[in-house]
Amino acid sequence: MTYLPAPDRYDQMIYRRVGHSGLKLPALSLGLWHNFGDDYPLENQRAIVHRAFDRGITHFDLANNYGPPAGSAERNFGRILQDDLAHHRDELIISTKAGWYMWDGPYGFGGSRKYLMSSLDQSLDRLGVDYVDIFYHHRPDPDTPLDETMYALRDIVSSGKALYVGISSYGPELTAEAAEFMSEEGCPLLIHQPSYSIVNRWVEEPGEDEESLLESAANNGLGVIAFSPLAQGLLTNRYIDGVPEGSRAAAGKSLHKGMLSEENLAMVRRLSDIAAERDQTLAQMAIAWVLREQGDYGEETVTSALIGASSVAQLDENIDALHNLEFSEAERAAIDEASSDAGINIWAEATKSRIHGDE
Repeated sequence: MTYLPAPDRYDQMIYRRVGHSGLKLPALSLGLWHNFGDDYPLENQRAIVHRAFDRGITHFDLANNYGPPAGSAERNFGRILQDDLAHHRDELIISTKAGWYMWDGPYGFGGSRKYLMSSLDQSLDRLGVDYVDIFYHHRPDPDTPLDETMYALRDIVSSGKALYVGISSYGPELTAEAAEFMSEEGCPLLIHQPSYSIVNRWVEEPGEDEESLLESAANNGLGVIAFSPLAQGLLTNRYIDGVPEGSRAAAGKSLHKGMLSEENLAMVRRLSDIAAERDQTLAQMAIAWVLREQGDYGEETVTSALIGASSVAQLDENIDALHNLEFSEAERAAIDEASSDAGINIWAEATKSRIHGDE
């Protein structure tokens, strides 16, 4: 059957401007890190993508190594795009990334011009498109000078293979340095993609220059799109009574069982009680919290939150978080009191990477 998108799809979503750019992203974007590899039925993936677009999600976020196997998420999304959404390409924001390990040898990871440009060409081929809307350097690389990585991003935009470029998991100082460099080159960085959740607040913490990542992004005109707002599934009710079969923790996917300590689970139960008082699930409150107004950095500090979904029902539940993004002072205080760092930031070391010559 021919897929026909819902005619009211744009009435259902909030759209936020990205930093100092003219681009807007949906408040919720669909991340294809999990559930879009070859280990997951294509028809389930298709149903999730259709439902996301029907509810106003226009941004689909990938990376070269998403799967498994690496590359399969781009290939599978490319099939859905070609079959069902080709006529709507100009309504979509498609992003991908390179930085982590992708192929054997010295040119299959990092931040070199060789890797970034080769990887993007491969991604475009898998996706079946001429360009992506956003291309990210996925992590800072201590073995590549920052200017080489930034020149590569600049030239990728000049080539027309990406409309915008961004960075992911850079610390506040390196973000400011990269943003200044790109601004001088006439190709401003669009957006930063860090991990951020109630139990992983490193983006709020002051860096060496007493400026947090959120402040650094805002001061340099970058939008912020938060990945893992549910802390890899910890901020749901899924693990309160143990580790269910088929879950990420059971499969050892990014949420290992050590993160499900009794201390963390007790915290999850406290947060779940607060969510219930708001007539939300814990997952909905966690998403809403990331998107909340933050007066210190501007009303829309976080442009969008990246959500994953293993089913249409789960997707709908997460999108329904948008029905209540307001938090009273009492609710904010209760969340702060109930929560603590859960040791969930498995990307922490990457954010500390610096280029050669830095102290």
